[in-house]
Amino acid sequence: MDTIKNLKPHLVWKYFSEILLIPRPSKKEEKIIAYIIAFAKKQKLVYKKDKTGNIIISKPATTGYENKKSIALQSHVDMVCEKSANVKHQFETDPIDAYIDDGWIKARGTTLGADNGIGIATQLALLADKTIKHGPIECLFTVDEESGLTGAFNIKKDFFKSKILINLDSEDEGELFIGCAGGTDTLITMPYKRKLLKKPCSAYTVSVKGLRGGHSGDDIEKGLGNSNKILIRFLWEATKLFKIRLFDFQGGNLRNAIPREAKADMVVCIHKKEAFLQFFEEYNHTMKNELKVTEPNMNIQLTTAARPQSVMTGKSQNRFLHAVHACPNGVIEMSMDIPGLVQTSTNLASVKFTGDHVIEIVTSQRSSVDSSKTNISNRVKSLFTLARGKVVHTDGYPGWVPNANSEILKITKASYKSLFKKEPVVRAIHAGLECGLFLEKYPDLDMVSFGPTIKAAHSPDERMEISTVDKFWRLLLKVLNRIPEK
Repeated sequence: MDTIKNLKPHLVWKYFSEILLIPRPSKKEEKIIAYIIAFAKKQKLVYKKDKTGNIIISKPATTGYENKKSIALQSHVDMVCEKSANVKHQFETDPIDAYIDDGWIKARGTTLGADNGIGIATQLALLADKTIKHGPIECLFTVDEESGLTGAFNIKKDFFKSKILINLDSEDEGELFIGCAGGTDTLITMPYKRKLLKKPCSAYTVSVKGLRGGHSGDDIEKGLGNSNKILIRFLWEATKLFKIRLFDFQGGNLRNAIPREAKADMVVCIHKKEAFLQFFEEYNHTMKNELKVTEPNMNIQLTTAARPQSVMTGKSQNRFLHAVHACPNGVIEMSMDIPGLVQTSTNLASVKFTGDHVIEIVTSQRSSVDSSKTNISNRVKSLFTLARGKVVHTDGYPGWVPNANSEILKITKASYKSLFKKEPVVRAIHAGLECGLFLEKYPDLDMVSFGPTIKAAHSPDERMEISTVDKFWRLLLKVLNRIPEK
């Protein structure tokens, strides 16, 4: 950690290294909130916290810069908590074990939390630095972005005063974002029946591991494997061929992450055992061949399991497997307006058997076109309704419609070109940002989003490129310097 603290820009890395020590899962951000408030008090800066937990810290203009327009900088304080199955880490109590590897900051077996810890660190560095010349600044820290955008949903219309906002939650240096997709979740519960197991059978566990995972918005078009879909496909075919019976399924975790791991427990009649084992080997080979480019480390394992007392009934199992096997996943439509932009997608995020004979399924839908988002959500609902599931849609969140004439976009583009002698890429992102919700409360808000390069966010492979943090910091300072007067 000391090595990370010594990187430059010094203040940014100092605060980032401190943030790595603070547990901050979504909906459990009390410790990071206390840390930010303690920082404001130490720096003798005015702050306020709303009932939801959002914080705003105000820093007055440098002498001579009082007439510049006020600007808000925004990041979220929570992080996605994903880890590899073999890693013993408690996100509610343990610090992130970060290290430097060939120009990147990584974490050992867990998400790094650079999304959006680097945004928090940058705000704190700016607030603490007494040498930077700037106009009035408001730093907004929102809670629970990753699991429900709760903080942004509950922002009051008078919580901050700036008419310009820079969102610090983007993950590609050299790219400026001026739009994002809206999203919603479709949640399914399916009760199922079990029966006593009487026939002589062999029990097995099939596990899918080693997938890359990633952000269900930003990475959805990369052809990554979905552990739930890979395992369900095997079970569907094995049921048809060998009449296997399931007694457990646990796959995926978070609504906004492409699932990396899944496992299922099943039995097969003894007289079909050898053919079943041969089929497993064939399926394993097939999937490795299909995903050899995008998932070279995929590992599908078959191990023996303890024989259960009961298994799913045939009717319950068929309803479950047919529905989840048919459930759409991945890119649904590409944008006709913005080349290369995913317009609509859906993610089969989590499938879990509970202890009370209920299957809980979480899917998430995104689209830059609201009607398309509604349509794909309703398609998922129709499918699981036919399978006798109970389906609920969450309220969702709006997209952020691009404004190519944005003043802060023009300032940021010119600043980037002045610093780095090349034009930045301007685009929209398929992932969700809080900007759409801010725009609902502040319709005159002028916004842009940028950040350093972060790869594989929402997965244990998350990593941040060190050199891009300095470029991110320099760009932010240049933009602040170029903010016009009122």
